Amino acid sequence: MAATAALPISRRSFLKTGLIGALALATAGGVHRMSRPVPMPTPFVLDPAGRDALSAIIPAILGDAIQRTPADIRAATERTLGAIAGLPLATQKEIQDLFALLTLAPSRRFLAGLGDDWSEAKPEDVAAFLQRWRTHRLGLFQSAYHALHDLVAGAWYADESTWASIGYPGPLKELS
Repeated sequence: MAATAALPISRRSFLKTGLIGALALATAGGVHRMSRPVPMPTPFVLDPAGRDALSAIIPAILGDAIQRTPADIRAATERTLGAIAGLPLATQKEIQDLFALLTLAPSRRFLAGLGDDWSEAKPEDVAAFLQRWRTHRLGLFQSAYHALHDLVAGAWYADESTWASIGYPGPLKELS
């Protein structure tokens, strides 16, 4: 029985093969992408799990500025959704992706550190999650925190009826 001798592969032929393979994959990916229509972004829609997440996040962000009644939280949720609806579709898509991550159980546990569903989350756990993201060493988490904070706080304080909660009397009449 004749033994087959293995041909040694030189570094040069290994690199050539890798380069050819990379070019083939890039070409195939480009052809695949060009053959499919580009989906148009769709407006932001928050599912019930996302509403639960937002309803848990709102009191943690607004603190004492909001009474934690279901009516106030619902009103703050609607204001926040209105603010999101005013953003460009690409930004709405990013916010949609953020809420998808926050509501999916494995990613909620891993990224937010919450084992319970948002509707059952303790306010101190939600506040701790937001604080972790606010001070996280990765800018991506800090950006997500600031996006949530700015959307909630901006939508809340844009409404004149909420100004009394922080003692703001409104703009000076002389400047109006």
